[in-house]
Amino acid sequence: MLAKKHRLAGRNLLEEVKSKGTLYQSNSFGMIVLKQKETGPSRFAFIVSTKISKKAVDRNRITRRLREAVRENLEEVSGGNNVLFLAKRKIIDKEESEITREMKLIFKEADLIE
Repeated sequence: MLAKKHRLAGRNLLEEVKSKGTLYQSNSFGMIVLKQKETGPSRFAFIVSTKISKKAVDRNRITRRLREAVRENLEEVSGGNNVLFLAKRKIIDKEESEITREMKLIFKEADLIE
């Protein structure tokens, strides 16, 4: 579970990240990053649409896997970013270790870690 200071909540904030952020793509998910001027902890949100799976159980499992991958890489992520993850259908078949590895690569591509 992510600490509350690392959660991005509120429809207005999510819409701002969607409209002004930069999109990065991986095989399993997309990531939209909006770099903030003020420093502070990076905040994360996750969207898993019903297009991915009609079952809430599957969507919740995907969200938990993404959240855990973020938590494992959180120490290396620079502060002051709002990040939104958009799951793709391919993520259903991925193991947690694969998701974590993909996330590390996309964080490097977005210059959130070194």
